[in-house]
Amino acid sequence: MEKSKLFEKIPMEGVKNIIVVASGKGGVGKSTIAANLAIALARNGMNTALVDADIFGPSIPTMFGLEDARPEVKSIDGKDLIFPIDKFGIKIISIGFFIDRSQSLIWRGPMASNAVKQLFEDTQWGEVDYMIIDFPPGTSDIQLTTVQKLNLAGAIIVTTPQEIALNDARKASSMFLNPDLKVPILGVVENMSWFSPAAHPEEHYYLFGKGGGIKLAKEFNTKLLCQIPLVMEMGEAADAGRNVFQQTNKAAVEAFEALAGQVIQATETIVSR
Repeated sequence: MEKSKLFEKIPMEGVKNIIVVASGKGGVGKSTIAANLAIALARNGMNTALVDADIFGPSIPTMFGLEDARPEVKSIDGKDLIFPIDKFGIKIISIGFFIDRSQSLIWRGPMASNAVKQLFEDTQWGEVDYMIIDFPPGTSDIQLTTVQKLNLAGAIIVTTPQEIALNDARKASSMFLNPDLKVPILGVVENMSWFSPAAHPEEHYYLFGKGGGIKLAKEFNTKLLCQIPLVMEMGEAADAGRNVFQQTNKAAVEAFEALAGQVIQATETIVSR
């Protein structure tokens, strides 16, 4: 395929800022970060969309309590368009809305990439200030197709403090900085930074090590956007379809509020250049 065709962009009329939330490995809380960042942006008055691009392990429907939801599809001017589901003031789309929860997708890379591409092309987005994309872990066809086909405002890298997570996060970061892609890294989010017992919130226990997020940020000449504590209630809320702002841990709420502010500031800086 000609290089010009390979990098031909999908027109996303009305969508101002597209940001991917990525990690090199699973289990670091990337989907939790993407979902609650989208909610935090919406709480800041932004028109927000959330795309679950994890074809083989979509978790956004569960996190929003939408396992049985099915988006409306309308034929407009001879084309079938998908209308995203709205919850918490966010326009949400996921491959999980179109498959049975017990169904396993056995797709080769190109088929999965085309499915993700269709989610963007065939959805009626309307006016969107921020579109947050929850990437699958790794650096495979889906990630590469998305980066090539969309005009991205930037990427957020999610890691935990431990070295094994940092090694995989470095690979994800390197992909965005590839000379053919050149996607700005807005910053690093360090998840599960510490644990504080509910009875002693002032105490911090660094279960997965300390300083990994700032180390990664320095390596890639970017900033540590925030550190998010390990909060059992936040995980329980996600499993029950509730968001971070519907639980009582103030440190987690403040972290996502700070993250939304950092993202808004970073994208405004890019636009003003």
